Amino acid sequence: MRRREFITLIGGCAAAAWPRAARAQQTAMPVIGFVNGGSPELLAPYVDAFLSGLNEAGFVNERNCAIAYRWARGRYDELPSLAAELVNLRVAVIAASGRTAVVAAKAATSVIPIIFVIGGDPVRLGLVSGLHRPEGNATGVTILTLAVDLQRLGLLREALGRTASIAVLFNPNFPRAEGRMREVQEAARRTVQDLYVTPASNVEEIDQAFAKFDRRRADALLVVGDPFFNARRDQIVALAARFAIPAIYDRRDYVAAGGLMSYGTNFSELYRRQGAYTGLVLKGSEPADLPVLQLTKSELVINLKTAAALGVKISESVLVRADEVIE
Repeated sequence: MRRREFITLIGGCAAAAWPRAARAQQTAMPVIGFVNGGSPELLAPYVDAFLSGLNEAGFVNERNCAIAYRWARGRYDELPSLAAELVNLRVAVIAASGRTAVVAAKAATSVIPIIFVIGGDPVRLGLVSGLHRPEGNATGVTILTLAVDLQRLGLLREALGRTASIAVLFNPNFPRAEGRMREVQEAARRTVQDLYVTPASNVEEIDQAFAKFDRRRADALLVVGDPFFNARRDQIVALAARFAIPAIYDRRDYVAAGGLMSYGTNFSELYRRQGAYTGLVLKGSEPADLPVLQLTKSELVINLKTAAALGVKISESVLVRADEVIE
């Protein structure tokens, strides 16, 4: 039996009257389906942010709404069945996070409202017709991932000053991973002498990848954002320390756990906005009337304790741009 964590809170079953008029007449406590490719332990701060957004819209968990959680724990192939479970529960709205989870939810229902958090272009993915007028049953919050990957490469080079050889760790099972890596390689060809891209999709392959980085004597490492890697955060940070390789990540969590640098979207803000949109839908708004939100600001976090342990000096030009420095 697969391990699944879900909470079905007080309030009984939610009558799934999905159109606006029917939702307004709903008397049972509405149930929100929450599906995510990660794990509840690592995503607890983001769940809190989601609940905060719900509160802003007037909904308090266990008081006037309930949440059914479905976690894939990095096993992407389970997401279609988890999304189908939420549809069978006749939830009032689905909050889906991560491209595979969102696509699975969209495939599972064209009727239940879907509020997503996703990296990439939702129009190109066929989730919405347009950013300002989504149409259909889905809307949410998006970030552009490729541009940030390239900015991370630039920050590594500027921060360390010695990055002739950069290793890249990515999960080939992540949607569009191969195409994304080709784009990164093409863009970095003119500035990096040796870009060593290595796939890893399980615990053993992560260990093997770092051993390869050590043999190649890579100057630095870019870890491409991925729910599976997030679930193995402590392993990755420990390996970077063991092999003394300066690394940059996509989120602050890694730096708080001892990683060197992160540059990326404030994920708490993403989930807060998702929660607020979910609350609006519970109040009767249609996804088609809610424009897709695009968060463009990224935050730079640097751990100077880790820099000292690695024996590297972060350039002043990068330090002064940091949103947070851990000392």
